[in-house]
Amino acid sequence: MKTKTMAIVAYFTIIGWIVSYLEFKKTSEKSSLVNYHLGQALGVIITSILLSIICSIILAVIPTLGIIFYLIMLVPLILLLFGAIAASNEVEKPVPLIGKVFEGKFNFGS
Repeated sequence: MKTKTMAIVAYFTIIGWIVSYLEFKKTSEKSSLVNYHLGQALGVIITSILLSIICSIILAVIPTLGIIFYLIMLVPLILLLFGAIAASNEVEKPVPLIGKVFEGKFNFGS
């Protein structure tokens, strides 16, 4: 699998991230592009899970806010799309809003 493809696939759900990670581990040349986008995708996935838990708790208490929180839950999907676009352009650009937080936090190159 090419490095550009691995970087893009990392943004397609947790299964795509795992496939991309395993392919990255098998390669002899560790691409900084793939390493960067693996970290960004993992950051968005972690944020999505935490956001889902928080929204579920709040919705259990105040169900009338449902439509607002369902719209908020679209944010991780949009972030994944921005990340996939950056990966397809072969640019190490952080995803909006949360990308800077996860920049350099994960190193998959070892």
